Amino acid sequence: MATSGQGIGYTGEDILEEYISAHIEAESPLLRDIYRQTNLRLLNPRMASGHIQGRLLKMLVAMIRPELILEIGTFTGYATLCMAQGMPANGCIHTIEIDDELEDFILKGFKKSPYSDRIHLHIGDALKVVPGLGLQYDMIFLDGEKREYPEYYSSLLEYLKPGGFMIADNTLWDGHVVEKEYDSDPQTIAVRKFNDMVRNDSRVEVAMIPIRDGLTIIRKK
Repeated sequence: MATSGQGIGYTGEDILEEYISAHIEAESPLLRDIYRQTNLRLLNPRMASGHIQGRLLKMLVAMIRPELILEIGTFTGYATLCMAQGMPANGCIHTIEIDDELEDFILKGFKKSPYSDRIHLHIGDALKVVPGLGLQYDMIFLDGEKREYPEYYSSLLEYLKPGGFMIADNTLWDGHVVEKEYDSDPQTIAVRKFNDMVRNDSRVEVAMIPIRDGLTIIRKK
């Protein structure tokens, strides 16, 4: 393993990530296996939150102490389980994944978790599923289809309790939000629109963290 950013295929960012990983809570065997299987078996494995962001999500949940969490975009369940680790004893998560081909993969991991009875997986379009649940949430983790981010925000804010938090992933979109060559890219356009909507919404206050693809923390006043 290289010990400097000069190694082939090994950057200074990689070194920092290894350093961070070594100085935070260790990844559980279940999460490690889910992340490994995600990388081995699925396309776009980078969509999984990973160890560093997962520990941050757990910490945020432990700080917010939400009794009811809504997650948009389960993927393979890595972030779901990280948030479950931080939940209070009476907490539960409703997580929605649009890709029905991922259902078996997701449930396999959930069933191995001590939080399985407090995680409710829904397969379908979140914009159709959420109204049918009829619930109000203390926290929403938004990590679904980027083209839908503006519509998610407009639709889901009413299901967030006053004082609750919405955490949105990928809001820097690999830096493309500031790159002119992506001005015609639909996903980049949607993420930019989402960021502008949040910034100009007097109902919320917002902070952004430049971790991975960007994490935006939104508090409903």
